[in-house]
Amino acid sequence: MMIGSGWGIYNDSVIVHGLYFPQAVRIGSWAAESLLWHFAAMWVLALNGLAYLIYGFATGRFRERLLPIRVADVIATVRETLLFKIAHDDLTVYNAVQKILYIVAILAGVLQVITGLAIWKPVQFSGLVELFGGFQGARLAHFLGMAVLVGFLAVHVTLALLVPQTIRAMLTGGPRLRAPGAGGSR
Repeated sequence: MMIGSGWGIYNDSVIVHGLYFPQAVRIGSWAAESLLWHFAAMWVLALNGLAYLIYGFATGRFRERLLPIRVADVIATVRETLLFKIAHDDLTVYNAVQKILYIVAILAGVLQVITGLAIWKPVQFSGLVELFGGFQGARLAHFLGMAVLVGFLAVHVTLALLVPQTIRAMLTGGPRLRAPGAGGSR
C-alpha cells in the first residue's frame, strides 16, 4: 500500500524527469487520494516497524540472526549463487548475503520513516529536512529508499521462488524445527 500510494503521490511532482507510474500500479486516482492511503498505511508500517525493532533488539534476534558477517562468507555465498547452488537446507540460518540484505532493508525502512516525516512536516521537522540538504533532498532520499525496498522485495520473491521450501515456511509460520535430541518434527 505504501509503495502504490507513494507512486501516486510521486506522479504529482516527479523527481526523475520522464518517469511516471501507470494507474494500474498506483493506489489512488490522484495525489490527494494517494496521500490519504499513504498516511493510513504509514501508521501501520511505523507501529509494526517499531514493534519489530524493539523485539529484534530486546530479544537479541538481530544479533543472533544477522551477525557476524565475514567477507569470505559473502564471497562464497555470491559464488554459490552465481553457480545456481542456492539450496538452503537450514532455513533458520541466513547466509552472508541474506544478512546484508536484511540489514539494508531494515535501514531502508528506518530511512523511509525519517524522510517521510521530513517531507510530511518540513517546518516541524526542519532539522531532518536540513540533514538531507533540503526538501527536495529528503524527497530524493525517500524515493531512493523506496527503490531499495522494491529491489529487496523483487530479489526476495525471486529467490523464494527458486527455493520453494522457503515459501512454505513463510506461509506456515516458519520451518519445522527438530527438538534437541528428538528424531521427529515439532
